[in-house]
Amino acid sequence: MIFLTSKLELSSQQKYTPAITLGSSGDIATEAIMKIALNRLSGAFALAASLLAATALAGSAYAQESEGIVVYNAQHESLGREWIDAFTKETGIKVTMRQGSDMQFANQIIQEGDASPADVFLTENSPAMTLVDGAGLFAPIEKDTLDQVPEQYRPADGMWTGIAARTTVFAYDKTKLTEDKLPKSMLELQDPAWKGRWGAAPAGADFQAIVAALLQLKGEDATKAWLKGLKDNATPYKGNSVAMKAVNAGEVEGAIIYHYYWFGDQAKTGENSKNVGLHYFKNQDPGAFVSVSGGGVLKSTQHMKEAQAFIKYLTSKAGQAVLKDGDSYEYAVGKDAASNDKLTPLADLDAPKVEASTLDSKKVVELMTAAGLI
Repeated sequence: MIFLTSKLELSSQQKYTPAITLGSSGDIATEAIMKIALNRLSGAFALAASLLAATALAGSAYAQESEGIVVYNAQHESLGREWIDAFTKETGIKVTMRQGSDMQFANQIIQEGDASPADVFLTENSPAMTLVDGAGLFAPIEKDTLDQVPEQYRPADGMWTGIAARTTVFAYDKTKLTEDKLPKSMLELQDPAWKGRWGAAPAGADFQAIVAALLQLKGEDATKAWLKGLKDNATPYKGNSVAMKAVNAGEVEGAIIYHYYWFGDQAKTGENSKNVGLHYFKNQDPGAFVSVSGGGVLKSTQHMKEAQAFIKYLTSKAGQAVLKDGDSYEYAVGKDAASNDKLTPLADLDAPKVEASTLDSKKVVELMTAAGLI
């Protein structure tokens, strides 16, 4: 039983009324004590909640750090996966791969800006890299990594690097064309004599990279003239492999594609390339253009060390060996790195010198749209 008393000086006329009156059961006192206890308990709960929230945030940050890196991969999915698996096996760094296309990812990265979840961007062709580079979204590639790649296979500004390459070829129907009947230059395909005889996949990033090289090498007027010839003479197809199949089936006598589609089909059944031969233009012709696949680190990455390590691995002997030993049939570009034995050596292609960092994809789209090709 608890009793509280209050000693107050009162006049004789006043009746003493305690500030707190308790009955014999102590109900009011109990209520007061409960209020105090509840207030203290509420404070304890608030403190505990704050501690839990802080712990959760710290755990989230740790989890984010331990998740590894995110790669926007516009290279062929199988090649991207081979590289990632080999890298993770060697370093223990986890890689999450998101698959897409060159320009899709390039435009997405530009829209995302510094908020992009990507740490690394890999492409099939250079123009998409140039687009992101022009937006100022790449971090410089570390010098040790750049030193692993010859200058002709990386941009002069050092903001990204080549990781693989493919060459332009004229895939032709061996049952219809002999070597002496083949075009000596890609530019000949604009002549009326080739009307209805060849095909291409103008809507794809592969072909647009070829046009970008033509624009850099020969200028706008020559490019416009060739695109007009393309519109007048060529049959459009959806993709290099479809164009090659059309040549094999006798729909057209030839098509401008990249080399590895033929090698990839030959390595399987050869059913879509059995009648197809490859003509290399050489002589530094625009049709001998070697397109560089790029790899870059986004400057917004929260995992700079790991992202740089990934690009360094791709350009290392181990990373380039994936190209030699795998089934992508793309060229290795690392210093002293060997490509697949079945490929014509890069040094023998006599490709034109193209500065990858200035391939103008925006102008190409403008010119091809004006020509009615896309």
